[in-house]
Amino acid sequence: MRLARLFHLDTVSAHCDLPCGVYDPAQARIEAESIKMICKKAADSDDPDFHTRALIIKEQRSELVKHHLWVLWTDYFKPPHFEKYPQLHTLVNEATKLAGASGTKGSLDESVADELLAKIDEIAAIFKETKAG
Repeated sequence: MRLARLFHLDTVSAHCDLPCGVYDPAQARIEAESIKMICKKAADSDDPDFHTRALIIKEQRSELVKHHLWVLWTDYFKPPHFEKYPQLHTLVNEATKLAGASGTKGSLDESVADELLAKIDEIAAIFKETKAG
């Protein structure tokens, strides 16, 4: 107790381990939008070098989508969120799979990118509700 008074330490609590604003599904969405645009540009190009570069960048962006979603899932969302939104585990799993080898990482199909964006939007809606309440 003396140490706390000496350093003027107060006990604080928060629902996340850092102040709000650090976590945001918008990061995953930006990468997913990039993936969709890469798919479109690759489909419109006959240049094999451009196509190769597009594939490499798309795969990197897909990994970033998975990373951003996993950070939300493991660091931001807490047990009360999973209790209130029981679909959240499945939703994050489906979204990360859509960004994986069987999804945007392994495909140039714009419709797969659209599916990924839709899942991210569902996660973002839940995220927004958790921030409001």
